[in-house]
Amino acid sequence: MKIEKGIKMLLVSSYPPRECGIATFTNDIVNALDVVFGDTLPVEVCALQTREQDFQYPEEVSYVLPVDSLVHYRLVAEKINERNDIGLVCIQHEFGLFRGEYGDHILSFILALNKPIVTVFHTVLPDPDEKRKKVVYAIADLSDKVVVLTKKSKEILTEYYNCPPSKSMVIPHGNHTVLWEQKKVLKNKYGFKDKVVLSTFGLISENKGIETVLHALPEIVARHPEVIYLVIGKTHPEVIKREGEKYRNLLTATVKKLGLENNVIFVNEYLQLDQLLEFLTLSEIYLFSSKDPNQAVSGTFAYAMSSGCAVISTPIPHAVESLGNGNGILLKSFDNPEEFKEAILFLIENKEQRIAMGRNAFSMARATNWENIAIQYRLLFDQLTNREDDLRFNFPPIKLDHIKKLTTDFGILQFSKFSQPDPESGYTLDDNARALINMVLYNKAFPDKENLKLANTYLNFIEGIQQHDGWFDNYKDYNKKLTKQNEEVNLEDANGRALWSLGTVISHRQNLPLDMICQAVKCWDKAIKKIDNFKSPRAIAYALKGLYLYHEMYEDGEVKKHIENLADELLRHYKINSAENWCWYEDYMTYANNVLPEAMMYSYLVTKNPKYKKIAVITFDFLLSHYFMKGQLKVISNRGWFKKQNERVFYGEQPIEVATTIIALDLFYEVTQNKKYKDQLKLAFIWFLGNNHLKQIMYNPENGASYDGLEDKHININQGAESTLCFFKARLIMEKYMEKPSNPIKTSKKKSLIT
Repeated sequence: MKIEKGIKMLLVSSYPPRECGIATFTNDIVNALDVVFGDTLPVEVCALQTREQDFQYPEEVSYVLPVDSLVHYRLVAEKINERNDIGLVCIQHEFGLFRGEYGDHILSFILALNKPIVTVFHTVLPDPDEKRKKVVYAIADLSDKVVVLTKKSKEILTEYYNCPPSKSMVIPHGNHTVLWEQKKVLKNKYGFKDKVVLSTFGLISENKGIETVLHALPEIVARHPEVIYLVIGKTHPEVIKREGEKYRNLLTATVKKLGLENNVIFVNEYLQLDQLLEFLTLSEIYLFSSKDPNQAVSGTFAYAMSSGCAVISTPIPHAVESLGNGNGILLKSFDNPEEFKEAILFLIENKEQRIAMGRNAFSMARATNWENIAIQYRLLFDQLTNREDDLRFNFPPIKLDHIKKLTTDFGILQFSKFSQPDPESGYTLDDNARALINMVLYNKAFPDKENLKLANTYLNFIEGIQQHDGWFDNYKDYNKKLTKQNEEVNLEDANGRALWSLGTVISHRQNLPLDMICQAVKCWDKAIKKIDNFKSPRAIAYALKGLYLYHEMYEDGEVKKHIENLADELLRHYKINSAENWCWYEDYMTYANNVLPEAMMYSYLVTKNPKYKKIAVITFDFLLSHYFMKGQLKVISNRGWFKKQNERVFYGEQPIEVATTIIALDLFYEVTQNKKYKDQLKLAFIWFLGNNHLKQIMYNPENGASYDGLEDKHININQGAESTLCFFKARLIMEKYMEKPSNPIKTSKKKSLIT
């Protein structure tokens, strides 16, 4: 059967507005696939419900399968078969979702389908009876691939259901990105400023074991009356059908009996995602008290960890695999109030360790945020539909949020701890020069008074850190004082970057206020007197970029002479260090390597000297030959520079190197119109979007920041100025290469509900 190019994934699952954990899970996947891939991977949903249920579904739901009608399993499958544009069917499996013995009616649907099938088992039970074993085996056997959410589930599937290990794979439960610095703000917002907040959330049922925590609390609140325990969520709809509010009434009676009315708050609502994440983010401690040792996975547990809570959990498989290395407390048993009491008291009375556990959980959870989980499902989709060479991403919106948060009235701060600006890191000339360039270019694309205000702040910093002789210092602390860091290495490079930023302002005189231009020219006239002091190849290269931009506005013969002298100095470096198999300016490659051939190309554009262009192309192509491997960008590691005579070190990749690659590719494509540069530019940018060796996003979708580094097994999720500004510049360049340019500064809207 012919499959159309724009093929879709069809998810078979319960779906909002139905109140169900699997419905929320599927909705989160749909939203994440849309964020990461957009219309490059369209998704539709076949919603599961009974004939008596009547939901108003969103537009992505194109089929409804009445699970209590056996004939409809085949009829709906046949309708799906008629669609040439559906390339894969992904079934979310939980025994209670389907009718029949152990939900075996789903087999009628699977047998009738003529599409590749992935089945996601949310529950995999050990020690099955013969009937359950046959049903699960049949589903797995008829599926092209089986996904489970924990390693333990994969082991059980192999050991008890004879599913070959090669047939199954683990894709963990996803979670949402929140901002660490919101913890204090949200506690104040909800009136919990001086409280220690514990929480539990989810659709309430007896299996939650909430009474276990309640029985642990009396001694705790006696010692710490500031403790508040939030029990968030409605009673599960299926429980309501069976027994009404029997369990909730038991909990409220227990609270009264134990005298906990001032310390326990029931939030008896099915919360919108944004509000739920706020409650989790303000919680210091999350209590997972499930009584079911066979509960494979928990979305509530995943969300609590990603919200930076110190988690105390009973030993379900998900918790056993996730808790360790100081990111929470794993209890030894179930339904044990004494264990909960001891663990809670320990965390309340050891604040530093409590915060450290929350930070560790927060950091580790980034690997499984929904955007990264979406990438895993997309890779599986491409594998099963033979589209592995067609991985395309949706570009994220341009966001100024983190840049604005890093910026004070003095300049842009250097570092962040996670997304929280770190005042102790102070201010650098490097970062303020980068920020000035970005804001000038951004204002040209999206004119706005706020952009000019930010640009003025950065220009004022640059003017303020310039010495009387024209040379720039590089560092001031948070108290705006110069420090010994100004004597450190790379000061020359920072001065070169300052010239580049001033040249950027001057070259945009038609888009900027006259006073800004005059201020930049004043700094430029002082700095240009020091141009002959530059000896570092990168300082020379940055200065050349500034000189080119100045020359664009003022065709000054003296500036042209400076360009020739500096370009010749770069050529001298090239002649000294290049060899038959080493076409480079130094005998090693370090950071921001692309700026060297880029500067040579700019020199050609002013002088029209063909040797500058020739060497620019030779050296840039040599660099790119070491950067692009097997359909991915792999830049020079900060763990060890790439030396002429040595083996190259991998991993330890930083956004600055990716961004400078994109900046240079943009110039080389513009000058040469060679399509390979355009193709490599797009390939370089999707390094940020997940096309890297970890298959994880390198940006924060909440605030527009970039993470600081891609290591061998994890991402450094601090979000400093350099990384964020480099990502911002790269994303701004990509506007030229988008079919539909984006609107500036979008705010994401989460659509899903949480259970």
